[in-house]
Amino acid sequence: MGYLALIRGNRNVRRLWGGTLVSLFGDWFNTLALYRLALELTGSELALGGVLLTKLLPLALAAPVAAALVDRLDRKHVMIGADLLRAVIVLGFLFVREPGDLWLLYTLAFCQIAVSAAFGPAKSAALPNITARGELLTANALLSASWSVMLALGAAAGGPAVDLFGTDAVFIFDAVTYLVSAAFIAGMTIPQERAEASGGSVLAQAWRQSADGIRYLRENARVLRPALAKATWTLGGGGLMLCLALIGDRLFPSAGTTGIGLLFAARGLGTGIGPILARALFRDTRRWFAVLGACIAISGAGYLAVGSLSWEPGTSALLLLATVVFAHAASGANWVLSTTILQMRTEDRFRGRVFTADWLILALVESASTLAASVALEMGVPLRTAVLAFASIQVAAGLTWLLVMVPAERDGSG
Repeated sequence: MGYLALIRGNRNVRRLWGGTLVSLFGDWFNTLALYRLALELTGSELALGGVLLTKLLPLALAAPVAAALVDRLDRKHVMIGADLLRAVIVLGFLFVREPGDLWLLYTLAFCQIAVSAAFGPAKSAALPNITARGELLTANALLSASWSVMLALGAAAGGPAVDLFGTDAVFIFDAVTYLVSAAFIAGMTIPQERAEASGGSVLAQAWRQSADGIRYLRENARVLRPALAKATWTLGGGGLMLCLALIGDRLFPSAGTTGIGLLFAARGLGTGIGPILARALFRDTRRWFAVLGACIAISGAGYLAVGSLSWEPGTSALLLLATVVFAHAASGANWVLSTTILQMRTEDRFRGRVFTADWLILALVESASTLAASVALEMGVPLRTAVLAFASIQVAAGLTWLLVMVPAERDGSG
């Protein structure tokens, strides 16, 4: 099914897509504002890395509770509740004024992403419930491409917005986008097979159901393998995202947040192109596992080129932006294909827990990669050396996938 036909013909997908567009646009404004605050308050690479970590670790820590919510509660209500809570949380950033308030910035960012730990899996788990046969891959490609387009537009517009209007205006704008998203989702109807409630406290139930999701992955290798695809990219990708923000700050030193926004916009453009190309070129699902590994390695090769190019303004800057687009086209294809495989192979009553485990694995690996890059840069490792090192890790991860995962998939183990 084509994208326009899906949007016109499926009301639930249309509303989910609309809400996602609005909230993602605000999120990227918010992200750039937080980067600017951290750099202005401290000037430290480790402090910037701390912002990235507080946008990752909550996914891991909140995953068990999210697993229970997504499979036991109405997924529409979970998403609406998450949007309303996040609208309140981001307004708290208005009180971050001086270096001594850095703890508040980290705490609020932590809470914002902890709530998002329920929204993301609920959206992924609900998508097969609201799509008909032949619509799922198109819907995944649409949402993934939309994430990328909003990253490109939000980053490109968010950088100048932070520089022109200040961080406070950006945080207020982000809060409003969450309210608009909640209004879109309120009009959806999501059929769902819910997991049965078990005894004990909510936290005990959450941990138990999360353990069920992990056990389900352990016992079903055909489901576990695609759940590892995003995390495999992130082995090098976490550190590279920190480096990308710092390259933007150095590539356009007089442009303020706009420089970071341009590089992240290039990232968004690439991740938008990737899913569209993947959907058009790789319709045979038997080839997808090889494509996943190749995409990871190609993305790393793109960043090896980034680390080898000049970071001076001018023509070299345009070439650098094009290289970032290329690297993230591969990562975007990896994301949408692995997500679609996971959705197709997971039973509905386990889908929320499986996607929560998917986010958990991704968050833990990305946090470790980001922390390693932050510490290395703070200790004096040159930025260019860090880029080349983490890009090499990514290439090695992709080649390992091709050597290990592809034969296992071909043999049909699990």
